Amino acid sequence: MHTVVLWSKDFSNLLRNEHGLRDLVAAYDQVYLHFTVTGLGGTAVEPGVPAPRKALAQLAGCVDLAGHPLRVSIRFDPVLFWEDGGAVRSNLSFFPEVASAAAKHGIRDIRMSFAQWYGKAVRRAGARSFPFFIPSDEETRANAATLAGIAAAHGLILHACSQPLLAGIPGVKPSACIDGALLESLHPGCEPASRRKDRGQRADCLCTESKDIGSYTQACPHGCVYCYANPVV
Repeated sequence: MHTVVLWSKDFSNLLRNEHGLRDLVAAYDQVYLHFTVTGLGGTAVEPGVPAPRKALAQLAGCVDLAGHPLRVSIRFDPVLFWEDGGAVRSNLSFFPEVASAAAKHGIRDIRMSFAQWYGKAVRRAGARSFPFFIPSDEETRANAATLAGIAAAHGLILHACSQPLLAGIPGVKPSACIDGALLESLHPGCEPASRRKDRGQRADCLCTESKDIGSYTQACPHGCVYCYANPVV
């Protein structure tokens, strides 16, 4: 096992060693954490997710567990838009706080994408009367450029996850969320990792080969309205 890569919107169970989780991951040479903070935790959009500042308070513990800030990536994912009282709202305004917190803890990489409304998520949004809004391509690219500028001002690298629409925007790099070259460079024993593209991912995904230990048959308690994976509608 080269690296254990974990995604979550709430690492509190891991950080406090609930069920011995921290002890379990400590047995591996390297752990890399993708920590999703969108600024929408505790709202109707992400009802089971910790409130944003409570989530950001976990960053110090995440860096400590991973052993290096470059082994932690923050995911501002997805960027979401919805209608409210005749106006369009989004979580974009929370990004500067996320970027500032990342920089404070020495984290370098921020990953983002704009929400993609798959059929399952559309049905869930309808059931919850959530009026999601999809901006034009021009607006999306302009918003991405704004995020890139904020990230650069904090010394961060902004990566777009499987978003070909954002190609060519200065300061936005395509993401390899599992990056064999990066994981190899960070590995305490400099052990080699695969650089080959993971053929099980989308065409625009740059992730390198890995073994997925998750399951899309499990119901996540976070209950995010936009989620494409949660089987509960």
